[in-house]
Amino acid sequence: MNEPKRALLLGGTGAMGVYLTEELLARGYHVDVVSLDDMTSTRSALRYLRADMSRDEALAPILEKGYDAIVDFLIYKPAAFKSRHKMLLEHAGQLIFLSSYRVYAGQSPVRETSPRLLDVSDDKPFLAELENEYSLYKAYEEDMLRASGRTNWTIIRPSITFSQHKFQLVTLEAQCVVERARQGKVILLPEEAKNVQGTLTWGGDSARMISGLIGNERALGEAYTIATAEHHTWGEIAEYYRDLIGLKAEWVDAETYLRCIAGDSEWYKFARWQLIYDRLFERVIDNGKILAAAGLEQNQLMPLYDGLKRELTRLSPDYHWEGKAVNERMDAAAGLR
Repeated sequence: MNEPKRALLLGGTGAMGVYLTEELLARGYHVDVVSLDDMTSTRSALRYLRADMSRDEALAPILEKGYDAIVDFLIYKPAAFKSRHKMLLEHAGQLIFLSSYRVYAGQSPVRETSPRLLDVSDDKPFLAELENEYSLYKAYEEDMLRASGRTNWTIIRPSITFSQHKFQLVTLEAQCVVERARQGKVILLPEEAKNVQGTLTWGGDSARMISGLIGNERALGEAYTIATAEHHTWGEIAEYYRDLIGLKAEWVDAETYLRCIAGDSEWYKFARWQLIYDRLFERVIDNGKILAAAGLEQNQLMPLYDGLKRELTRLSPDYHWEGKAVNERMDAAAGLR
């Protein structure tokens, strides 16, 4: 009898990982999931490993026997990734590396061949933050894989993904989107984004796409945008949240919005770049390459409204997110007490 294939998911308890675990188990894989959480499994094919993956010495013993596939959902700064990607490539039949659709510049529709911000931007202060700006260092880390001399890697570039406890609206996270709706408070959004097209993909669909790449020899040395082709304006998406959880949105100028997000902190410039170099781009995705590789059709993917309804309905009323500073600034800007 052939030994079952083995997969390792680093940071595998997040928006995509929870669904990918089930996809791989259904395919007969034995799955090890590494996270900071202390979790137990009742299934022999699934193990949870608690470890601090910020240290290479914590990862080394886990990798010792090697894996058919390693899916790396962790986020590294480039300096850390220089050593980490070599370890992973050496111990994986295939490494699935989490990049982001944010690497793309403003061309629409977005395809895998679309230009990347790292390659075409002429914003010098932006480019100077290569080591710290997410959309830049993800592209830089892609280049590290390409220069590694190996081809046992696959780059995935997910769009905004919603799932379980992860809900986004423009650049706001669940601690504002859901918490403020629950409290009956208004949420402030940037007027400049209201009529711009955004793409949100359900985590379960993202997992199906990723699963279709694992063990797929044609996916080696390739990059894929993990996304639905469905798109809506941010104004329409805000209306979905209004229908589903009673969200009350007020559209304000971008500067007011950004001050709510970051105040006067160092984070302000990164919040601004996330807005202008992603959410204010028309993010319409041509997902033909990933659908063909994964053997899927667009009509098999979850419609956005249905996916949001599914995840929000499943959300425990007792679950809460931390976001005190952002919410206090938003209260002040909205004239609330």
